[in-house]
Amino acid sequence: MPLLFDMPLAELYEYQGTNPRPSDFDAYWDAALAEMKAVNPDVELIPADFRTSFAECFHLYFTGVGGARVHAKFLRPRQSPEPHPAILMFHGYSMNAGDWYDKLGFVAQGYSVAAMDCRGQGGLSEDSGGVKGWTLRGHIVRGLEDMPENMLFRQIYLDTAQLAAIVMDMPEVDAGRVGCTGGSQGGGLTLACAALEPRIKRAAPVFPFLTDYQRTWEIDLAKDAYVELQEWFRRFDPLHRREAEVFERLGYIDVQHLSKRIQAEVLMGVGLMDTVCPPSTQFAAYNKITSPKSLAIYPDYKHENLPGLNDSIFEFMAGL
Repeated sequence: MPLLFDMPLAELYEYQGTNPRPSDFDAYWDAALAEMKAVNPDVELIPADFRTSFAECFHLYFTGVGGARVHAKFLRPRQSPEPHPAILMFHGYSMNAGDWYDKLGFVAQGYSVAAMDCRGQGGLSEDSGGVKGWTLRGHIVRGLEDMPENMLFRQIYLDTAQLAAIVMDMPEVDAGRVGCTGGSQGGGLTLACAALEPRIKRAAPVFPFLTDYQRTWEIDLAKDAYVELQEWFRRFDPLHRREAEVFERLGYIDVQHLSKRIQAEVLMGVGLMDTVCPPSTQFAAYNKITSPKSLAIYPDYKHENLPGLNDSIFEFMAGL
């Protein structure tokens, strides 16, 4: 195995994270969930042009917190007389829900699938904006200079939970047999979704992003996906006088602190050579999960395709 750049594996299993947890963290998220549940989602299903013999395909729209219209691709089996399981899918940073094609395996298995577009990224979801401060690039820092309630990832995390509730409420879906999965940003959103919607039964995050921001900064990996942290400090706090304040504020949207809320069974994939989402930051979240969990560890792999993991996730979700 190559020399680890981060921590030895034994230390990774013990690591509890660096980024501070705000003292009112639980109250913050309880209030956020109450706000989300008060929103009328005004769900709309629009048939898609994409057709198959065994799947019905739709564009699903709903209203999220702040009034934004959020989009997801939604697929369901054409013939499914009994309530059936469902899978939620979350995409990588700046991307979108992807093609219809890569959801069809689950539909052929008899599952509905909902793949969400994150606000303001590469898909059709709306970013309703209205925050103070820098909006040029980077969703981690969007709203950082406003009230904590206006941080964009707060709203995106709530979108995942709201989508889960919408899918669970569909008459053809068995609300007790819903799972979620995604890689990188999608891995972080998978953890957030399972934390904020406790009915999620199985969660499969892959090298999750959005966790332990301060650790990433301290090991000089605020680049690639995390480069906006470096840019924010360079532009707005070059002497780092506000460093402690900034990382505590980011603690509200640090999924390691949400992870202890998870009740789902978790299968997580991690590459120990990952310099985009450092392994220690991923373990900070994993080590806080108290529900049944397991790791698929790839010692030689970076932030890239992890061979065989998609097959393992498919089999894992077959147990819903």
